[in-house]
Amino acid sequence: MKMLIVTLMSVILSFTGVFATGNGATMPDYAKWGIIAVKETQTKYNVDIVDYKHIGRTSLTANQSREQFKLWVRAKDGREFAVYVNVDFNPSTQQLKNVQFTESDRH
Repeated sequence: MKMLIVTLMSVILSFTGVFATGNGATMPDYAKWGIIAVKETQTKYNVDIVDYKHIGRTSLTANQSREQFKLWVRAKDGREFAVYVNVDFNPSTQQLKNVQFTESDRH
């Protein structure tokens, strides 16, 4: 299962053109937090990740920023739903502060 997620994240990131190539492209700042969002969602809900979208970054205070993601997941019973994940962290130290989840049955 972990290998599936690593493969999924690699495919997603490669389609967005973020892996290093001959033109000097690098992984985006949110990639680290996206991996955390995926892993934490899998742990909390025991689901397969179907799709992944980075929504954006918000600066909450001088010492706290939030990366927002939308994950489309499939439960073991076949039910599919969205999980919005907020990953709060200190942008200076890169220390994880909090991960919050909100479920939605809408696309």
